[in-house]
Amino acid sequence: MSGDNAVLARNTETAPKSIGPYSQFVAFSHYNNLSAQLPIDPKSGKIVAGGVKEQAAQCLNNIKAIVDSIDHSMSDIVRITVFVTDIEDVDAVDEVYKTFFPTYVPTRTTVAVAALPMDALVQIEALVSHGEGTIPKAPQAGDLIKLTNNTDNAPISSLSTQTVAFSHYNNISAQIGVDPASGKMVPGGVKEQAGQCLKNIKAIVESIDVPLDDIVRMTVFVKNLSDVDAVDEVYKTYFPDTGIARAVGYFPARTIVQVANLPMYALVQMEAVVSHGDGTPPQAVEDRHGLIIEANNTDNAPKNSLSTQTVAFSHYNHISAQLGIDPGSGKMVAGGVKEQTGQCLKNIKAIIESIDHAMEDVVKINIAVKNIADMGAVDEAYTTFFPGGVPARRTVGVSAIPMNALVQIDAVVSNSEGTPPKAS
Repeated sequence: MSGDNAVLARNTETAPKSIGPYSQFVAFSHYNNLSAQLPIDPKSGKIVAGGVKEQAAQCLNNIKAIVDSIDHSMSDIVRITVFVTDIEDVDAVDEVYKTFFPTYVPTRTTVAVAALPMDALVQIEALVSHGEGTIPKAPQAGDLIKLTNNTDNAPISSLSTQTVAFSHYNNISAQIGVDPASGKMVPGGVKEQAGQCLKNIKAIVESIDVPLDDIVRMTVFVKNLSDVDAVDEVYKTYFPDTGIARAVGYFPARTIVQVANLPMYALVQMEAVVSHGDGTPPQAVEDRHGLIIEANNTDNAPKNSLSTQTVAFSHYNHISAQLGIDPGSGKMVAGGVKEQTGQCLKNIKAIIESIDHAMEDVVKINIAVKNIADMGAVDEAYTTFFPGGVPARRTVGVSAIPMNALVQIDAVVSNSEGTPPKAS
């Protein structure tokens, strides 16, 4: 790889030590990627006493401690993801949440999952802006500003901003099938809700003069995996969206996660990460397509007709979720969760190496596991790929994974050289 940007993994004693082989946070270029925080008291190493409110407060205090340790503030957070085990607990979480974000609110995703590490009731992760960048001894545009935007053409929430841009990325709050005019869920089933999710995302990106095909990563949360085919029928009508994208068959990187529940008891929710070619001021204004999206597939990893294995833009690569599938046979590898974890990571490694990168370039790993008690076995395989425990990490327990898999893993990878022309 070329370029001077460095992967910078850090830990602070003011936040809990990681409960697995991962770093509390990893900075690269203009973003800090935080590991999902559990409600652990950093002094005792145990879950705090009390209920979901106390746990939510501890999660956010841990995030604040990490953010403070790098001389940033909570207003530098661009995206928050809240995981609960009971969707009914979200109101209690929100009471606490509002005290940490009294004025500015980041983009947000909220889902209920089957289980969380250490039997926690809530887990919260954050993506934080990093204005100085990570070129050693050479601050990068430390005066970069964050741009926030809401449009009346999509649902508005007092607890989240629809889109927050920083440097060369826009982060979009997760959308459910709510009609912005009525504020109610659209009638019908999962197909209708999926269509409204995508209409809302399209309205948000168009409000900032960005086409839908500038999306580099999609995460689709579904209540039932059996609904994915119906969701995909709608999804294909939105991607590709432009002539250029259709000519090359472009689809964003994608992850599908079955959840226990969603806000408003929705059947589907979608979250998008969007390229931002112009950058945020005072970066020099470029043609929006001056920085190009680079999409790539390799025969050395499983392919999917509705997602690209890796999509790079500026200084990041986004890797689609991988299952324990042998790309040669197209079937799940023999064995249990340890073998499947190894194959997931082999697939990620093959994708990364196909674009001349290495596993040392990974900054964030997201793991969905069928049985949270399997994380010991997962980590046995995991540490052979990440012996230094550098990437930040998120782990959730889910009730089902595509192809009846036991584990699913996706990744965010640093891209030091940037996409042409080289990002500043």
